[in-house]
Amino acid sequence: MDKFRGTGVAIVTPFKNDSSIDFRSLGRVVEHLINNNIDYLVVLGTTGESVTQSKDEKRAVIDHVIEINNGKVPVVIGMGGNCTREIVDSITQNQFDGIDGILSVAPYYNKPSQKGLYNHFKTIAGASPVPVIIYNVPGRTSINIDAGTTIRLANDVKNIVAVKEASGNIDQIMQIIKNAPPDFQIISGDDAIALPIISTGGSGVISVLANAYPGEWSKMVNYAINNNLRAAREIHYKFFDLISLLFADGNPAGIKAALSNIGLIQNQLRLPLTPVSRQVYNQIKQAVEEVSG
Repeated sequence: MDKFRGTGVAIVTPFKNDSSIDFRSLGRVVEHLINNNIDYLVVLGTTGESVTQSKDEKRAVIDHVIEINNGKVPVVIGMGGNCTREIVDSITQNQFDGIDGILSVAPYYNKPSQKGLYNHFKTIAGASPVPVIIYNVPGRTSINIDAGTTIRLANDVKNIVAVKEASGNIDQIMQIIKNAPPDFQIISGDDAIALPIISTGGSGVISVLANAYPGEWSKMVNYAINNNLRAAREIHYKFFDLISLLFADGNPAGIKAALSNIGLIQNQLRLPLTPVSRQVYNQIKQAVEEVSG
């Protein structure tokens, strides 16, 4: 689906000093992204610290983003976990006005087989009233969705329209690009390799960096999609060092440090996550000054 082509942004959830959700800052972030030409918003993913939020808080975040967005760009919400039945129940109980898709991460901790993964996502897609993007991030889940499983889901399940690939395995990603149906989208889940993935046939990125630099990163993605690789490389390498720093002490700690430096949010996370070290913070601050100057 073309609505998930280009630059999606895995938006942060800003917190106040007392750890409550900072809805005012959340609104500023959403407006910052929309006004700088991103293609769609991804709410309550890993970067949004969704696993530290209650059911009521999650609904409040979704509603606030939908209100601020007001239909300007598509909205995708994170709905994943390691209990298939619980996810299906959440889908059937959820209200989907203003929501264009679901991003569903591979089950973590219980380490299902490929057969289990196939049936898990097929069941979720069967319950969902909106398209589903499956999310492969074995560094967090301890399980890889094999290329064959993704391709099978792409062929068998009409409502599964894309994969967010954050395995870092370029060979696997190219296998999916080569063998999946032409309308199935392969989305980079890693800013650092978004350019090579797009250049081999990927459809875009769900970005962390673009929380801070939506305009320039969207330009990079659009240049790459349109085969203007020289212009894409220039932007890619401008931000390359900063991207590495954003993950030096984990995500979303790095991007929150960067966003606090440009005045959009406070540098607050919810336990068990903590802000980056002072050393990394200073490195991010310097890198932000360099790319902004």
